[in-house]
Amino acid sequence: MQIVAPLYEGFTALDVVGPYEVLSRLPGAEVVFAAERPGPVRTDMGLSLVAERALAEVTAPDVVLVPGGPGTQAALGDSALLDWLRAVDPGTTWTTSVCSGSLLLAAAGLLTGRRAACHWLALEHLPLFGAVPSEERIVFEGKYATAAGVSAGIDLALTLAGRVAGDAVAQAIQLVVEYAPEPPYTTGSVATSPPSLVSALRASNLRVPPL
Repeated sequence: MQIVAPLYEGFTALDVVGPYEVLSRLPGAEVVFAAERPGPVRTDMGLSLVAERALAEVTAPDVVLVPGGPGTQAALGDSALLDWLRAVDPGTTWTTSVCSGSLLLAAAGLLTGRRAACHWLALEHLPLFGAVPSEERIVFEGKYATAAGVSAGIDLALTLAGRVAGDAVAQAIQLVVEYAPEPPYTTGSVATSPPSLVSALRASNLRVPPL
């Protein structure tokens, strides 16, 4: 099973690294980082991940995982990336995204009329591309699965692992990576955060696609 994460300048590292830690442990899984050209691709915070292959070399992935991040805005104008998504989607078993990566799936025309999750600061932009925004942490619509911001990618990956390989395998992976979140604060979602904090972050220059 080939799982491909298309990388682009300014994506968020955890959007792919979190799911990678889970999905790479699936029996028979091959996780591939790809980009328009092979080589290092810089994240929004300056870290680089290496794309082993060019997108043009990857023609029949079983799973696509599209990350989000501040670079999403520029990537929305990347015809090569959007064309690749359209080209491989008919053959995928699962087409997925994390964070604002759902905007790229929607811009490629893959989420038209479908419910989708996204980072809360970019959620309102989904209707611009024909998708139906959902405030859920993970949304499954047929073979399309989208996750909310950043850390939600781990939840998506574990859920997907259960659907691909069964609950027992997914539970074993969860235990191996010791995924048992106990955050020190309750501000992990808009619903549980003080309105003043939400307003302040909306007004700030955060590293999310402004569009």
